[in-house]
Amino acid sequence: MEGELSAAAEGAPGLPSGGVGAHSPPTLLPAEVLDLDGEEDDLEVFSKDASFTDMNSFSPVMPTSPLSMINQVKFEDEPDLKDLFITVDDPESHVTTIETFITYRIVTKTSRGEFDSSEFEVRRRYQDFLWLKGRLEDAHPTLIVPPLPEKFVVKGMVERFNDDFIETRRKALHKFLNRIAVHPTLTFNEDFKMFLTAQAGELSAHRKQGPGLLSKVGQTVRAVALSMRGVRSRPEEFMEMSDFIETFSQKINLIDKISQRIYKEGREYFDELKEYGPIHTLWSESEEDLADMLSGVASCIDRCGRATEKRLSGLSEALLPVVHEYVLYSEMLMLREEIGRLEDRAECANSALKADWERWKENMRNDIRSAFSDLAARNVRYYEQCLATWEAFLTSQNDLHSKEPSEDTL
Repeated sequence: MEGELSAAAEGAPGLPSGGVGAHSPPTLLPAEVLDLDGEEDDLEVFSKDASFTDMNSFSPVMPTSPLSMINQVKFEDEPDLKDLFITVDDPESHVTTIETFITYRIVTKTSRGEFDSSEFEVRRRYQDFLWLKGRLEDAHPTLIVPPLPEKFVVKGMVERFNDDFIETRRKALHKFLNRIAVHPTLTFNEDFKMFLTAQAGELSAHRKQGPGLLSKVGQTVRAVALSMRGVRSRPEEFMEMSDFIETFSQKINLIDKISQRIYKEGREYFDELKEYGPIHTLWSESEEDLADMLSGVASCIDRCGRATEKRLSGLSEALLPVVHEYVLYSEMLMLREEIGRLEDRAECANSALKADWERWKENMRNDIRSAFSDLAARNVRYYEQCLATWEAFLTSQNDLHSKEPSEDTL
């Protein structure tokens, strides 16, 4: 199945074939299929990441492979010039007579002069993030606004929130705000500043004011773009952009689908391993002559099972979120192709879009390259661990047989 993933990556624009992400290992995602629910407003549940048991108990000495150094490659070497730091944490459930929803704490630290203080703390719900995204798209119709995670409801779980999924939602919202924070234009948007600094009542009043001048200009730009459909042929660079998006969307969606299937089958394999080892332990209790060997096999299966668990954790932490975020990007970009039809009637808009397009492609390639390289390194470590475990078992068995007296010495 992993061969399918590599094959799917071949030919994708800017996508190298390989593997994905190593960060701190999280809790494994549930294998159930999630349903996209466009109706529910706040009944959204997403997955949580928590650390697993450390693998330091792995007794065999791991071989040092040159491939294990692959994750040390640094793709970006830019100086840290950030002056805006945002953290999304502390999800909190709220229950009222008419709805149940989650709010997240947003802590902002900054050295920018346009802010009244150097640190702010507010709470926001998912609806507030949707509002911010809409305002950014209205004010900057030619820029690529980062996507938000969809609203998912786990089958059979609609009556309550699931901590694991809320945590994955929190991480996605954290990434959303920090992508805006490092964007050269979006970061200075007034609605973004209001989102980060205003208390709940002040933000609610601001939202009721309706769209401002920039939002109205953005809506006008969209209207002009739509009116130009079919009137003139599109500029060559926008045709290339459209072709890129179409190909990219096909490839990234296929990779997303196969990655999810690989993860699901990996979870099933891991569940089988958890039952497989104890069987050998029970067998050893009734086979005195084979007790040591069977106990050794059980121990090897247990160690390989823990290595598998750790590998699946890396998959759910690094590959799945990165790939799916760019699935959302591709869907958004497919819907916004009309901007290319502005042509000479809005040349400045074309220039802004082209500049942001190049910036987005560079970021995408860095993200995908890093994710697949991290996965390659994680896979190498996984197979090295399993290989060393079974080799140590064979060595112990060979040593045991060599110490047994032969018939000639009796």
